[in-house]
This record gives sequence, C-alpha cells and structure tokens, in this order.
Amino acid sequence: MAGTEADKTITVLIVDDQTLVRAGFHMLIEARAGFAVVGEASDGLEAVTLARQVQPDVVLMDIRMPVMDGVEATRILAAPGAAPVPRVIILTTFDLDQYVYEALHAGASGFLLKDTPPADLIRAIEVVAAGEAMLDPAVTQRLIERFARVPAPRAAAPTVLKDLSAREAEVLRLLARGLSNAEIARELVVNETTVKSHVAHVLMKLGLRDRVQAVVFSYESGFVVPGAG
Repeated sequence: MAGTEADKTITVLIVDDQTLVRAGFHMLIEARAGFAVVGEASDGLEAVTLARQVQPDVVLMDIRMPVMDGVEATRILAAPGAAPVPRVIILTTFDLDQYVYEALHAGASGFLLKDTPPADLIRAIEVVAAGEAMLDPAVTQRLIERFARVPAPRAAAPTVLKDLSAREAEVLRLLARGLSNAEIARELVVNETTVKSHVAHVLMKLGLRDRVQAVVFSYESGFVVPGAG
C-alpha cells in the first residue's frame, strides 16, 4: 500500500455526512506535502465501496452517519481476511461514548475529536499509516475509566497470556496505561528499539492488530484492573 515508506504519499479517504466537514479536512490534508486525499464518502456503505476501489492508507471515519454508521463500516474494513486493510481513525464530536468504544473494538486504529488541532490530526494520520495506533493519554484514560465504571466479568485470563514472557507482560501492562514506546523505554531502562520489538511480539502472540486492541484486551480480559497499582 502507498504511504508505508517515507518517500511515498500517504493516501486518505474522508468519510463524513457533512459536506463542509469533508471539505475542511480535504483542504487541510492536501495542503501538507506527502499527503493526498483519494476520495470522499458521505456514509459508511459508500466508504466501504470506495475504500475497496481506491485502497487508501488511512480512512478518517465519522461515527454517526445515515445508511451505515462508522462502527459497521470499520468492522467491515478491518475484518480478518479483508485485503487490503486500511487504517481507520475515528473522528467524532462526541467524547468516548459507546459508539466510539465499539468502533475501536471493531478494529479502528485511533480516535480523535473533530476539534483536534490540525497538526495533531496530520500526526495521527502519519502514525497510523506507519502501522502504529493513535490513542493519546487522555483517550486511554477515558477507556480505563469506562472499564472502571463497568468492570469486566471476572473470567479466567485467556490462556494465550501464558505465552508472554515476564518482560512482554510488563510491556503490555504499560501499554494498557497508555504509555508510548519512548515512555516504556524510560520506565524499563531499555532502548526504544527493544521496546518496539517487545510490542511487536506481544501483538503477534495475542493476535492483536495494534496498541488500541492491546489496551481493550488488557482490561476486558482482566489482565489489568483499573485503579490497581
């Protein structure tokens, strides 16, 4: 896919039911070197169809739209076996409500409010296009608070967790707190390259796409308990 290498343009599909919102994002993205808008859609169904045609690196996805909402569109685009799979950033005027949570659970790689500063939006597109996930600390904290309000059932931890080494388990706990690779490196007193390797192993062993799913998995499985040490 385009945009996975430094010398390639990052291609973006904008999905929102408001024409002015799409136009604003379009102008913002096209004004930056190394970015290109390859399409616009006004609902989730149109987004799924168009994404399969233009194969964007990143989809900026509104949550609440007619015909098909952003949750279902994200679920289809991120479904196992779907190829190529674009990275989805959820854009909404709402805080972390059930719709946004469901979209993250369905495979979105990040969540940003529509009033996010332009520089942060561009950075988010770069981050997810590179294969990472976009969850800033404030968003991660809201995820944690959600689990604190509605605790996950106390089921036995998935056996797959036993495949993690002690250091990988430690890295997963820090991921669940919303720490970046650089912050984890400082916490564990190792270099960032080592952290990236541990993160990659954790995601592979647990069958997770990215850091967003790692955060959700950590709390849903009971591996990490909100408010605990």
